[in-house]
Amino acid sequence: MNSDRISLLKKFISEEPTNPFNKYALAMEYYETQLEESLSLLRSLLADHPDYLPTYFKAAHLLWENENWDEADEVFQTGIKLAEQQEDQKALQELKAAYLNFEFDRD
Repeated sequence: MNSDRISLLKKFISEEPTNPFNKYALAMEYYETQLEESLSLLRSLLADHPDYLPTYFKAAHLLWENENWDEADEVFQTGIKLAEQQEDQKALQELKAAYLNFEFDRD
């Protein structure tokens, strides 16, 4: 986690509050060391920017890691539907593969 990068991203978020990338980038900075902060940002992105596809993979994984099974399942399924709608084959394949692993782990 880089504190200078975090400060810069927070500044970008305040300057461009409607740009989902800045909040996503900040969530990724927190992803390894501050899981609750990362998850909070990812949930905010899902609520405020439901068409921002990159959020779904990371949010679902973090929920899965924390054994939030039902919420992770919902995020995976919504992300898969969104990837299909956006015709993003790479994201679709990644989400489907991760979801399959999630289902195996869940059982």
